[in-house]
Amino acid sequence: MEHFTLIAPCHFGMESVLKNEIYDLGYEILSVEDGRVEFEGDAEAIVRANICLRTAERILLKAGSFRATSFEELFQGIKKIAWETFLPKDAKFWVTKAASVKSKLFSPSDIQSVAKKAMVEEMAAHYRIRLFPEDGAEYPVRIFIKNDVVTVGIDTTGDSLHKRGYRTWKVKAPIAENLAAGLLMLTPWKADRILVDPFCGSGTFPIEAALMAANIAPGLKRDFTAMRWTNLIPAKLWEEVREEMTEEIDTGIETDLQGYDIDPSAIETARHNAKEAGVDHLIHFQVRPIDQLSHPKKYGFLITNPPYGERLMEEEKEALRTLYRTLGDRYRALDDWSMYVITAYENCEKDLGLKAAKNRKIYNGMLKSYFYSFPGARPPKRRP
Repeated sequence: MEHFTLIAPCHFGMESVLKNEIYDLGYEILSVEDGRVEFEGDAEAIVRANICLRTAERILLKAGSFRATSFEELFQGIKKIAWETFLPKDAKFWVTKAASVKSKLFSPSDIQSVAKKAMVEEMAAHYRIRLFPEDGAEYPVRIFIKNDVVTVGIDTTGDSLHKRGYRTWKVKAPIAENLAAGLLMLTPWKADRILVDPFCGSGTFPIEAALMAANIAPGLKRDFTAMRWTNLIPAKLWEEVREEMTEEIDTGIETDLQGYDIDPSAIETARHNAKEAGVDHLIHFQVRPIDQLSHPKKYGFLITNPPYGERLMEEEKEALRTLYRTLGDRYRALDDWSMYVITAYENCEKDLGLKAAKNRKIYNGMLKSYFYSFPGARPPKRRP
């Protein structure tokens, strides 16, 4: 089976987690850069990566890479790619996105226009036609230029991989599903450990934890653009991988996953989303303010995305300070627990009254945030 170079973009700060996920699927890593991981794989790798990766944004099939400092060089570079290798005669193809960083070519619309013309010219020479019907499968192209190096990829995914399909109800400013999964993977939490999110909102952290605990592949219930690429990927591969992943699900696992929020509508939303994800029986959601946070057991995890607000009035700032102080107080009242907090609130440690063992810069969308780690004591090893 033919091998491809595949590109998996991710949130900035999640590269190491994504790399380990790809290793676990059995594929060779080619390079790791800010916000993306390149790896080698065949048609089955495209299928498995889309269905199984929890932290990727999407999977791109790399069509080519070259240097360009002028639109003529861009045109010729795009034209040199053997597009017929990837696109059949009836393909619907367009440049869906172009981005440029520290490069001479920077106009997205011009990059898109020039690239499309170059693609048409190359395919016209190969297929010996001038007008393409474009009534077949979709092959959206993405172009990224950094330091004048152009990378061209064909999007196999469609809607971003963070859209698992379960979050049909939303609350204000929810954390992306793939970012929540990645943050969980950055902690020592495992399925047999307690996890509580005291600001659960639409329930993303507990739901992603439950999907991991029950071994439910995140893309199992959704469609992908490449499902219609029968010239590259046999349709049976999608069916076979889905069947395999379905057989590995264990919804009978015992968990202690809890989500609290002061807002009743948020808890209603979280319960609805958990049911859509098929994990509602694994999570306990409850309306509970932060000052009532407690748990009788030891060695649990608080993993949360508390409010952090921007451009607040002074009275709102004081309310935010009180919220973080209360979170710090309630955490200290727990017995040998660990806490992990993602926030853009600059006084997080000061108001928690805690010094983080580590903080990691994470971009939540375009917002620079930090993931603060407050590890607690490890539970004693169980006797065999």
